Amino acid sequence: MNQLRPMLLIALFFVAYLLWQAWDQDYSPHPVSSATTSQVASDNSNAASAATPTIANTGAESAATTAQLITVTTDVLRLTIDTRGGSIVRSELLDYPVTPRTKKDPDPAPIRLLDDSASDYFAAQSGLVSADSAAPDHRAVFQAAQTSYTLADGQDALNIDLTWSDPSGIKVVKRYTLHRGSYVIDLDQQIDNGSGKPWDGNAYRQLQRVDRPVPVYNNFLQRMSDQSRYGFFGAVWYNPDQKFNKLAYDKFAKEPLQNQSTGGWVGMMQNYFLGAWIPPAKESDTFSSAIVDNTGGAPHYVIRAVSPQISVAPGQQASSAAQLYVGPKLPDVLQTVAPGLELTIDYGMLKIFAEPLHWVLAQLDKITHNWGVSIVLLVLLINLVTFKFTNAQFESAAKMRRLKPRMDALKERYGDDRQKMQQAMMDLYKKEKVNPAAGCLPLLITIPIFYGLYYVLRDSVELRQAPFFGWIHDLSAADPYYVLPVLYTIVMLVQQWLMPPAAGMDPTQQKMMKFMPIMFAFIFLFFPSGLVLYYVVNGVCRLLQQWWMMRRHDSAPAKAAA
Repeated sequence: MNQLRPMLLIALFFVAYLLWQAWDQDYSPHPVSSATTSQVASDNSNAASAATPTIANTGAESAATTAQLITVTTDVLRLTIDTRGGSIVRSELLDYPVTPRTKKDPDPAPIRLLDDSASDYFAAQSGLVSADSAAPDHRAVFQAAQTSYTLADGQDALNIDLTWSDPSGIKVVKRYTLHRGSYVIDLDQQIDNGSGKPWDGNAYRQLQRVDRPVPVYNNFLQRMSDQSRYGFFGAVWYNPDQKFNKLAYDKFAKEPLQNQSTGGWVGMMQNYFLGAWIPPAKESDTFSSAIVDNTGGAPHYVIRAVSPQISVAPGQQASSAAQLYVGPKLPDVLQTVAPGLELTIDYGMLKIFAEPLHWVLAQLDKITHNWGVSIVLLVLLINLVTFKFTNAQFESAAKMRRLKPRMDALKERYGDDRQKMQQAMMDLYKKEKVNPAAGCLPLLITIPIFYGLYYVLRDSVELRQAPFFGWIHDLSAADPYYVLPVLYTIVMLVQQWLMPPAAGMDPTQQKMMKFMPIMFAFIFLFFPSGLVLYYVVNGVCRLLQQWWMMRRHDSAPAKAAA
C-alpha cells in the first residue's frame, strides 16, 4: 500500500500538467496578426531577411510563364516540386501511414509532412537574391524536362534538374538529388554568368509553415488522449555555440531570430517528424525568422538560412549547396546527418532518463521485434534490479502492520500529546528495527521511469503505431477499449485487499486509499497504452512479491512457536 500513495501523487501531478498544457494551448493568447508587427513581410516582398540584399529582379518573363507540378518517387519518399520557385511543396513518407495498418485498411495513406493545402501549409523553399543582377527567388518559374521522376530498381540516386534563365545571360540550374533509403535531399544551385558584368548575390533556403490547425474532437476522452497536442510544434535551430534552440510561433514577433552560424541548421518540427535545411558545415550563414502575411488567411512563419556573398565573374560558374532533411525523427539516422539534429527528439527536462529507457527498449526490440514485448521485458529487468529495495519496502510495510496494535496503544496512552507520541513511535521503530522510510528508494526509481517512459512513448517515432497483441495497434495511443486501465485497477484492488491500511492512517486517508483504484482507472484512460502496459505488468510483479513477503512474515510466528 505504501507504493500506491506516491503513485497517486505522481499521477495527479501528471494529469494536472496535461490539463494545464491543454488549457494553455486552447486559451492562451495566440500570435497577433502579422500586419501589426515589425516582422511582417508580404509574400510579394523580399524573400530574405534584412541582412540579405534586396531583390532587384526576379525575371520579368516569369510572370507570364505557367508553373507546373513535378512528382518524384523513391523507395521512402514521394515529393511534389512546384516549378514556381523550384519549391518542394509536398512530401509523403511512404513508410509512415496516417493510421495504423489493419485488415480493413491494409494500405492507409502515408503521412504528408510538407503540404500545399491552406490549412496545413508547409513548404521547403530556396532561391538566389542579388542587389543589382537577375536572380531567381522562390517565386521565379523554372523549367523541367519532365513532370515525373521515379527511382528505378537498382538505381541508388535520382537527379531532378530545374532551369531558369534571364535575357541578361544569367542561367541557374537547381538540382535536387535523392538517394535510395534516405530522407536527405541534396540541393545544388549552379549559377552560370553569361552576362558582361560580375554577378554578386546570396543563396537562401527557408521553411515556411502555418501554425497547427485546431483539432476537432468528438469527446473529452479523445481530446485528452491525443498526445500530439503536448509535443512542441514550431521552428528550431542549432549552432555549435548556442546549441539546440526552439522558437514557438507565438514568439516569432517578440523574439525574432537573427544569428550568425557556422556548422548549424534551421528547421521546423512536430511530433515524430522534422523538416530541416542544413548548410555546408564550414559555411557561415545568417539565420533569421519572419512572419509572412497571407492576405487574410493564417499567417505563415518562416525560418531561413542565408549564405555568404557569392561572386561570379563574367563567363564563369559558381554553385551553392545545402541539404534538406524531411522525414522521421530517428535518433540513429539524425546523428549521422548533422550535429545536433538528434536533439529534435524532444524529451525535455527528463532527457537524462528518457534516452537510456529508449536505448534499452531499442536493444530489446532487436531481439523481440515487438515493442510491447520489449516493454514487458523492461519491467522484468527493472524489477530484477530493484528487487532488494522493493523487498525492503514490503518487509517494512509488513512489520508496520504487525506493530499496529502497539502503535494504537501508544495513541491511547499519549492522547493529544503528539510530540510524546511521535517520540514513543520512533523508539518503537528503533527497538523493532523498522524503517518507515524504506519505501523512498523505490519511489525515487518509479518517478523518473514514469515520466521518462511517457516521453519516450510520446516522442519516439519507432513507437508510433507500434502494435502489441490483439486490440493494441498503437502503443503510443490510449487503449481504445480501456482494457489495460481496468486491469491495472484490478491489480490495485487486490493490493488493497492483501495489504490493509497502514498503522497510523487516519479515516480520511483510508477513504482516499479506497477511492484510488477508481481515480487511477480514470487517469490511465488518457495515457499511451504502452505506459499503462508497463504499469500493469509492474503491478503484477509487485503484487506477487507482496504476496510472497506477506506469506513469509505471517508464517514466521508459527515457526517460532514450533
